Amino acid sequence: MRVLGLDPGSRRTGFGVVERLGNRLSCVAHGAIAPRPRLDLASRLHDIASHVGEVVERTAPDCVVVEKAFYHESVHSTLVLGHVRGALLVVAAARGIPVAEYSPREIKLSVVGRGGATKEQVSFMVRRLLALEGALSADAADALAGAICHLNRARFTAPARAASAAAERLAALIGRSGR
Repeated sequence: MRVLGLDPGSRRTGFGVVERLGNRLSCVAHGAIAPRPRLDLASRLHDIASHVGEVVERTAPDCVVVEKAFYHESVHSTLVLGHVRGALLVVAAARGIPVAEYSPREIKLSVVGRGGATKEQVSFMVRRLLALEGALSADAADALAGAICHLNRARFTAPARAASAAAERLAALIGRSGR
């Protein structure tokens, strides 16, 4: 399974593509999209969406993970972040790619083991889990962490969903034969 993680931001949107092959995680691509600073919001959203669309076309993810919005002291900042998230969701939906959303706390808990982990701890664990050398921008690290979080959860929830579906089919068969 290949997952594109996105860390939304109007100034810098991080992206990271992680693939699971068996028990091994590998980084396919990562980086940050930084529109020109003087662009108006609509132009920044377009720029971010266009670049994310290119990443999607280049890497062909099975799923997109977008970090859930958190509330900031500034209502304006929260609203702008919501616009960026909306643009990212549209990029995935337009291509028929399923979207998963996790809070920053859920992502940190999954990757570091602590929901209150620092950016440095997240970056360290992402580099370690993906065997990445050198520096990693905070935006890319957060995006890769989102993808890792989803892959960790999918590993445990897919068998549970399959077992639940099998139990429902069995119950339906038993219900029909009992008539």
